[in-house]
Amino acid sequence: MSGLTPEMQAIKERMKAVWSAGDFGVVAQFIDHEGDMFIERLNIKPGSKVLDVACGTGNLALPAARLGANVTGIDLVEDLIRQAKERTKAENLNVKFEVGDAEDLPYSGNEFDYVVTMFGAMFAPRPEVAAKELLRVTKPGGKIAMANWTPTGYVGEFFKLGASYAPPPPGAPAPALWGDEETVKQRFGDKVSKLELNRFMCRQNLPMSPHEAADHFITYFGPTKILWGMLDDGKREQFKKEFINLWTTYNMATDGNTMVDAEYLMVVATKA
Repeated sequence: MSGLTPEMQAIKERMKAVWSAGDFGVVAQFIDHEGDMFIERLNIKPGSKVLDVACGTGNLALPAARLGANVTGIDLVEDLIRQAKERTKAENLNVKFEVGDAEDLPYSGNEFDYVVTMFGAMFAPRPEVAAKELLRVTKPGGKIAMANWTPTGYVGEFFKLGASYAPPPPGAPAPALWGDEETVKQRFGDKVSKLELNRFMCRQNLPMSPHEAADHFITYFGPTKILWGMLDDGKREQFKKEFINLWTTYNMATDGNTMVDAEYLMVVATKA
């Protein structure tokens, strides 16, 4: 992270602390199936070089490796890399995982056939830098594939709820802008020869009530856990009421559990 301003250094350290809080692996299991479908749509061939950026616990890296791809995964958080390695070992897959920054990828230019990221690189604080790095390490004719939550879906509303209690720093771009088609076109510009943009729903089936789902995310989802720790008792009561209401509003289950469809934008950009 050399060469960063003190302000950006502080933002990155805070990001690392946020995503290290809780246990994202417990949350990620409810979207694991979507990683399988995402990779399936890309038709990755055996032997292809694949980089999973902001890989978390390996929700894209593992299904790509199962197809016979040569996969590398990178994430800012050491414990997520540890969990990804454990999952890989359990399946006897060969994936290289390492700690690193989506805005400063430690790879050569034009190295990968596919650079993929699911609900990961969209959180990099400097989207223009992240886009440049994703492009740099992709081979000409290679593909950058992103899954980005949209501003209008369930997760977009979840982001707005959090921001109403803890506003982001002035001038900080909203992560969900990566789920806006026009913004994506601007960020990749003429560096891509083809840009495919399609919206999908990620179904989250939680074996718990909306009230329990709120508690689950407060306990295990880093950003919500950090927010909860910042609030006084009165604000906590108000936030939890609104959070339960959000889960309830979007809940499609009728059996006492929680089933929510969360919209995301699938971006497949072919490097020029």
